[in-house]
Amino acid sequence: MELKKLRGVILAGLALIGLALSIFLAKNLIDNKASAVAPARKIIKEVVVQKALNGPVTISVPAQGLVTAKKRIEIYSEVQGVFRMGAQLFRTGQSYQSNEILIQIDAAEYLANVKSSRTNLYNQIAAILPDIRLDFSKEYPTWLAFLNAINVDKNLPDMPEMSDENLKLFVSGRGVLGAYYSVKNLEQRLSKYQVRAPFNGVLTEALVTEGTLVRSGQKLGEFIQPGLYELMVSIPKSYALKLNQGATVSLSNMEGTQSFTGKVVRLNAKVDPSTQTTSVAIEINDPNLYEGVYLKATLAGNTLQNAISLPRALISEGNTIFALENNTLKAIQVTPLHYSEGQVVVAGIPEGLEILAKPLLGAYEGMTVNPIR
Repeated sequence: MELKKLRGVILAGLALIGLALSIFLAKNLIDNKASAVAPARKIIKEVVVQKALNGPVTISVPAQGLVTAKKRIEIYSEVQGVFRMGAQLFRTGQSYQSNEILIQIDAAEYLANVKSSRTNLYNQIAAILPDIRLDFSKEYPTWLAFLNAINVDKNLPDMPEMSDENLKLFVSGRGVLGAYYSVKNLEQRLSKYQVRAPFNGVLTEALVTEGTLVRSGQKLGEFIQPGLYELMVSIPKSYALKLNQGATVSLSNMEGTQSFTGKVVRLNAKVDPSTQTTSVAIEINDPNLYEGVYLKATLAGNTLQNAISLPRALISEGNTIFALENNTLKAIQVTPLHYSEGQVVVAGIPEGLEILAKPLLGAYEGMTVNPIR
C-alpha cells in the first residue's frame, strides 16, 4: 500500500518537473526569437530633381503624310493606232530625257493624208501667183518665197503677213487661207501620234507594250521627275496662321532611320469644317526619297513665353507637379498650355524652384526623399 502511494508521489513530481521545464524552454525560445528580429528601417527613395527655368518655348506641330512627285503626268493617247517600238522599251523604271519620245503610234496613213493636203495647198498658191504678180507686185516676192518654203515632208512655214486688205480678200476668196489652216490643223493632229517627255524623268507605270492597238482616250502610263517631291499634311488652323511660306520643316521616315529637310511652299486658305484643319504643302528635294513613302513632319508653331516643357508623366490629373522643399515632396498647381506626344508645356512654376525631373512611382505629398541634382 505504501509502495503504491510512493509511486504516485514520484509520478506527480515528475509531471510537475516536466511542466516547469516545458514552460522554461518555451519562454527561452520566445525571448531568443524576439531578439533575432531586427527593428524596421525607414527607406528613403532617391529622386532626380531640376531647377525650373522659365522661358520661351516653341511649339512643334507633328504631322504625317504621303510623298508624291511634284512633277508627274498621266500619259493618255489622243489618237488611235498601233504602238510602235521606239529607241527604248516602254517599261516601268525606264528613264527618259526631256523631249525624248515616250510613245510612237503608227501614223503612216495619216501622214500620207497630211502630205496630200500640203500638195493641194502648194498648187493653190502656185495658181494665184500670176495674179499677185500683176495686181500686187510688191507682195509677189514674199509669196514666191513662201511657196518655195513649202515642203511636203515638213510643217508649213508661217503665212505671210497681209497688210493690204484687198490682197487678203483675194487670197481668202481663192480658198488659200482656209486650205492653209486646214493643213495646220492636220499637222497638229499628226503631232499627237508622238508623245514626248516634258522633262527628265522615269516611267513609273506602263499599261501598254509595243505592238498593242492603242485607242483614243486610253491611259498609257505615268511619268514623274525623281528627286523633287511634295508632302501634303493637315495641321490645326491655329498653327497654320503662324506658318510662313518658305519655312523650314524637319522630316523623317516612320522608322526614324532617315531624316530629310523640306520647306513650306503652299498654304491652303480653306479649313476643313469637320476637322478644323488646313492642308500644307511641303517641298522636298532629295534624290534618296521615293514616291509613295510615308513621312513624319515637325512644323514649328507659335512661341509660348514664360513656360517650361516637361514630361507628361510628371503632371497629375489635377494639374499638379511635385516640387522639393527641405527634402520633402510638395504638390504645386500649374497651368498646362500645350500637350504633345510625351511632353506638356506648363506655366506657373516659380523660377528656380526644384521640381522632379523624372516621375517617381508611389510619390505623395510630404514624402521624404533623397534628391539627386
